[in-house]
Formats: sequence, structure tokens, C-alpha cells
Amino acid sequence: MGATRIEFRLRFAIYCVIFTLGFWAPWIGTRSLGRHHSLLEWLALELSRLGLLSFHAATVAVIVIASLAAAAAVVLRLWGSACLGAATVHHGQMQASSLMADGPFRYVRNPLYLGTWCMTIAMAFIMPPTGALFTIVLISIFQLRLILGEEAFLAARLGEPYQEYLRAVPRLVPRLRTGLQSAGNRPEWLRAVLSELLPIGVFITLAFLSWRYDNLLMLRAVLVSLGVSLVARAVVMRPAARSVAAE
Repeated sequence: MGATRIEFRLRFAIYCVIFTLGFWAPWIGTRSLGRHHSLLEWLALELSRLGLLSFHAATVAVIVIASLAAAAAVVLRLWGSACLGAATVHHGQMQASSLMADGPFRYVRNPLYLGTWCMTIAMAFIMPPTGALFTIVLISIFQLRLILGEEAFLAARLGEPYQEYLRAVPRLVPRLRTGLQSAGNRPEWLRAVLSELLPIGVFITLAFLSWRYDNLLMLRAVLVSLGVSLVARAVVMRPAARSVAAE
């Protein structure tokens, strides 16, 4: 079942609630954000206990995996936003002005949602293990609802061309090759960077700050990235809002 329009309009707030509960994990008793043992620490410890790797090697491996997930999120979110347009990506309503089959959309239908899922995986390494599981499961369910809702909306608005696109491009598992020709649209890289500072900040946090093994520091870095991204996004969205008002 697809998401309702209200869910789509409030998707950012819903994401924030899920992530907050994941970091907080109130069901495990400790009330302070960032004071839990993280999934990163837990996985490294379990790998060393099983004798698969030394604790140092296991820690390095887990940090590298988390950083790669964050890097994938940056690539997918940034590339998708540059091609689709930051104003469309962060709009409060579903948009269906034309079929988008450019950039990453030639290889996977939902690169932005896939990027958000990769960012969720990356951020989960900073959460306590149960909070990480909670967040990954709920974000996955919510994103699937958003995807199904958008697909139904676009199919109704765009008709047969979109049906052909559905048959040609996979929903979430990217193809390495595509037969679709690029539409030649010019990506808006600067606006995309400004609108996607959160995944960039998450990558920087995991790639550079995780080596200090300070969960509270990493949480603060993520929160700073979120705050900066909201300010930058407001700047990016302002010209688009004025254009719509003028029409």
C-alpha cells in the first residue's frame, strides 16, 4: 500500500522522528542521547569474539563499511538531486511534469530513496544495536510506502511512457548497463550540493570522526550537518518558491 499525500508532505518530519528514536533507544533504559554503545563498537567486538578478526582489524573493517555506505548515499543523493532539481526533490507535493530518465534514473528508478537508505545504514552504525535495527526496519517500510505511492501517482499522470519506463528500469537494484538514452538535461550541481549537505556531513562524520570512537561527538556532527543543511535548503528553495508564486 502506497503512502498518502499527508505522509509524503510530512516525510521529513517522519524521518526525523524515526532517527531520533533510533539514536535515543529509550527502551534500553539509558536516557542520554549518544551515551550508548554503538552498533559500530558492538559489531567490532562480536567479530573479534568470533575469532574472525582482531578487535583492531574488525573496527577498521566496520568503519570502512559504514563510510562506504555513507559515500554511496552522497553519490546517489547528489547525482539524483542534480538531475531532478533540488526544488522538485524537496517539494511538499508529488511532482509529475515530465518523465525523468536521465542521470542515475537511467539505472534505477529511485536513486534518491536508495541514497536515503544507504545514509540510514551509515547512520545506524552510530546508534545502539537495537536502535539501529528499529531505524532500518521502519525507514525501509516507510520508504517502500513512499515509492509505491509515487509510482501510482506517476502512472496515473504520465500514462504509457511511464509504464514503459517501469518495465525498462529496476525499482531499487541498479543495473550496471542501460539502453535508455540520456535526455541531455544539464545537472544543477551547486544547488544539489547545498540541498544534500546532510549525507555529505554523515560521510565526513563516519570517514573522519569515527576513528576517535566518540559517539557523542559523531552525533553532534550529524546534528550540525542537519542544521546547516536545513539553512542551505531554505536558500535553495527560495527562488523556486518565488517562481511558483509568480505563476
